[in-house]
Amino acid sequence: VQVDLFQSSNIKLYVPMRKNQSNYKMLPWVVRKTRKRIETLFSQLCDQFMIRRNYAKSFKGFAARVLAKLTALTTIQWINYLENRNINNLKIKIA
Repeated sequence: VQVDLFQSSNIKLYVPMRKNQSNYKMLPWVVRKTRKRIETLFSQLCDQFMIRRNYAKSFKGFAARVLAKLTALTTIQWINYLENRNINNLKIKIA
């Protein structure tokens, strides 16, 4: 089922190779930078906002909880942008 979904949606997953594998090719810096940004963001969501912990009883409750956490993340990034700080730094004093 998952393979059919990837084929019908034209999704391709790329996994970076390890240095000890044969025919090792380093990913372009744009891909590495984007991948690091995404991994950092997911790590911060798990640590700071406890995104994995969810005790919702319904899908609406789950959606509201995830939306609230993403809104909090976006608000902190926006405040950091306005204050000319690193937007990835979520553990800050706002005041």
